[in-house]
Amino acid sequence: MWVRCPYSLIMAAPTAYAARTESARTDYALIATDLDGTLLRGDDTVSDRSLAALARVSAAGARHLVVTGRPAPRVRPLLEFLGGGGLAVCGQGAQLYDAGADRLLWSVTLDQELAETALGKIEAEVGQVYAAVDQDGVDGLTLIEPGYLMPHPTLPAVRVDRRDDLWCAPISKVLLRHPTLSDDELAAVARTVVGSLATVTMSGPGTVELQPCGITKATGLALAARYLGLSPQQTIAFGDMPNDIPMFDWAAYGVAMANAHPELKAVADEITLSNEDDGIAVVLERLLAGAQ
Repeated sequence: MWVRCPYSLIMAAPTAYAARTESARTDYALIATDLDGTLLRGDDTVSDRSLAALARVSAAGARHLVVTGRPAPRVRPLLEFLGGGGLAVCGQGAQLYDAGADRLLWSVTLDQELAETALGKIEAEVGQVYAAVDQDGVDGLTLIEPGYLMPHPTLPAVRVDRRDDLWCAPISKVLLRHPTLSDDELAAVARTVVGSLATVTMSGPGTVELQPCGITKATGLALAARYLGLSPQQTIAFGDMPNDIPMFDWAAYGVAMANAHPELKAVADEITLSNEDDGIAVVLERLLAGAQ
């Protein structure tokens, strides 16, 4: 596996999960938010209420950190809109992106041979799947093979002629879709057969992914928090899909959206309103009121 920084840095990231709190605290210094289905509405916008709430917690001294499955190039425009020149955890934790400098402070790629082997094992069980990849780097492309449909049509992608063309540059992850199986069914099979070849995640409708083994949102969040001098006990996290479970395990408090997947709701400390109903803002406003 190719790594831009010493692999020991991954292993050094905190692995001890914070103990659960019984109620939301008012002194969180790190606000970690997923994007799709969480901070973003269905049209890929952020509401004025959510923007105002994030601005208020920032003014109070807290740091807002985006923790997303989107690769760094697909996050850059949104970070600019949010007025952030700071850090973002991208690619399901495989990238730590410095938006101000437009560079990756840390990244891990998925080995091509491991990715192809994992795909072969999955297809041996469920038949043909359609694949896409996110290339590594701040200018990396999203490549999609014939038959793959982008779950987010607003995100740019380049269609290639055949699967072999997906491996023309280092990648951070593989995205999979099946013509008939549900995301839950495909993810379950993938987890069974892939083993240690890759980490399997499900990050949204039509989005089952393979990423470097051992890499999760918790890995990237822990590294970002260490960089900022913050701890799990100072962190509140918001999400909506199973790929947010490691992030909830790491943070002191996890808030699932009303529209969240049942697996995430089952481990959340709190369930707020949906992404369309300013669920993040509702919680942040309450925390700010309690701190006064």
